Amino acid sequence: MKVAVDAMGGDHAPFEVVKGAISVAQEDSLTDILLVGIEHEIQSILHASGSVPPNIHIVGAPEIIGMGDHPAQAIRRKRNSSLVVAGDLVLRGAADATFSAGNTGAAMAVAMLDIGRIPGVDRPAIAATLPTRAGGVLLVDAGANVDCSPQNLLQFALLGSIYAERVLHLASPSVGLLNIGAEPGKGNDLTKATFELLSKCGLNFYGNVEGKGVFEHEVDVVVCDGFAGNILLKSGEGVAELILQILAQELVFEHGDRDHMLATLHKTLTRIDYADTGGAPLLGVNGVSVIGHGRSKARAIANGIKVARDGAASGYVQAIKTALSTEVGV
Repeated sequence: MKVAVDAMGGDHAPFEVVKGAISVAQEDSLTDILLVGIEHEIQSILHASGSVPPNIHIVGAPEIIGMGDHPAQAIRRKRNSSLVVAGDLVLRGAADATFSAGNTGAAMAVAMLDIGRIPGVDRPAIAATLPTRAGGVLLVDAGANVDCSPQNLLQFALLGSIYAERVLHLASPSVGLLNIGAEPGKGNDLTKATFELLSKCGLNFYGNVEGKGVFEHEVDVVVCDGFAGNILLKSGEGVAELILQILAQELVFEHGDRDHMLATLHKTLTRIDYADTGGAPLLGVNGVSVIGHGRSKARAIANGIKVARDGAASGYVQAIKTALSTEVGV
């Protein structure tokens, strides 16, 4: 397995990216990590780290797409950037997957315009994993498409269901439609029309799910347009961080319980920290493309690379192709 990593992408690149890549390479000797970026900078970090795993490789790319660059303009003008070169490796079959914590819009543009969409997919969607008390819930779309049709949401349901089966190993994953009420007939024109389509599509459709129900894990896959999905995702992250900050500020530890309480807080933080997930795949692309948080540090980078590796190993891209060629009306 070969994962092309945008070594220059992210707020803490290239140091944290290289550090995260090294940890994956040390843990998994069967996966080759292709660090794409400015060679002398990557080489310097590798040299300072000591022993370099033999499955770490450098692919030169002299240009960088910054976090503030316009996505479409950047990928046209900077064809030798680390982000574009990493995508090209997947397109040419020289890598099985790509991961970037850099400019999200540019990463999506490379995936959709360079790597390309799977035939039959109208719009690729970001699949983010949200933490719940009973494990992760897959949210599709988490921000790639702010304006959607009912047909788009039907495809998102299919994409998310296949990913949940192949990568998350869920048999017949349940699919819910994000809505303002659980009863049929609730919502706006988009959700009402989508409800009708999902009710007839053959997937394991649960029905409408409210925001509260998402975090109670009422379903395995939650479908919505990218506008609502991104608000849900970022609101959830913000509330989780707020609660932890309040706990840290307000809790008064008894001497004997202090260590236990600190350990509990740390365990809680790990369960809801985005770094534990690492990255979100862009489903519907004709290759595995995983996008990470711009502020990712080494642990998040490592987990994002693992998401890309596991996605490629699962064969979910081919499974989506097969499903689209056999499903009627999707």
